[in-house]
Amino acid sequence: MVGTPLRSDGQLTIKSLAQEAGLKRNKLTHKHTGLKDLFYALVRMQDTRPKVADDLKRTNDELQKKVTRLRAERDRLRTDVQQLVRVVHVLEVGNQQLREAAGSHGVVRVLPVQHRPLDR
Repeated sequence: MVGTPLRSDGQLTIKSLAQEAGLKRNKLTHKHTGLKDLFYALVRMQDTRPKVADDLKRTNDELQKKVTRLRAERDRLRTDVQQLVRVVHVLEVGNQQLREAAGSHGVVRVLPVQHRPLDR
């Protein structure tokens, strides 16, 4: 049937045209330049892009959005990690100060807990 690819994926590319013609791509682009030029002219005259190109464009757009979201999430996580590192450092310094304040006895006193009635 006319227009149905027999040897290629059917995309409107020089690579696919060379496969359909049974030629190597460089032979098509260097030796059979008239065929190549005619092909490009016919492709330019078409009003629509191939469905494959539309699908690839849609997939690419979705992937670009996902990459943008993932980069934003990565940046937020980096900020969170930096904050957590600072908190851990402050806690380590505080812990060290408590150990030094306890001196050689190593005794830590437990503070009494005040019990409050439960709010109901």
